[in-house]
Amino acid sequence: MGSDPALPLVEIWTDGGCKPNPGPGGWGAVLRFGTRRRELSGAEPATTNNRMELTAAIAALEALTRPCQVVLHTDSEYLRNGITRWSTGWVRRNWRGSGGEPVKNIDLWQRLLAVAGTHRVEWRWVRGHAGDPMNEQADRLATAAREALTGRPL
Repeated sequence: MGSDPALPLVEIWTDGGCKPNPGPGGWGAVLRFGTRRRELSGAEPATTNNRMELTAAIAALEALTRPCQVVLHTDSEYLRNGITRWSTGWVRRNWRGSGGEPVKNIDLWQRLLAVAGTHRVEWRWVRGHAGDPMNEQADRLATAAREALTGRPL
């Protein structure tokens, strides 16, 4: 993706998960614009890892108040592959997978495509729990949100 100097550059790191899967889940996001940083998180009582990964990306992009050039870092291959490889076919097949089955998490995929379309997003995969400080912080935010929801560490 080429850069656009007319758009502000925002870097985002997202993470989500639940324990057990499915079960109570949390998501976290760290947004960085120049020297400014913002952290977001949330939780749901009954969800899946994939739904929390999608929710983290959606919430982070929805938090942007104007079109931006975004580099979004995720450790979710489901999120990255879904948005960069699979979604075009899903839309073309009226939200059906390659085998004709309905796409899972269609509500979140549709929301993500809509909000991502207002920005220039580069989707970067990072290895989870591999020492990337911002990815680790997004994970801590997700875990803390899940634990606050359940009232106990899981």
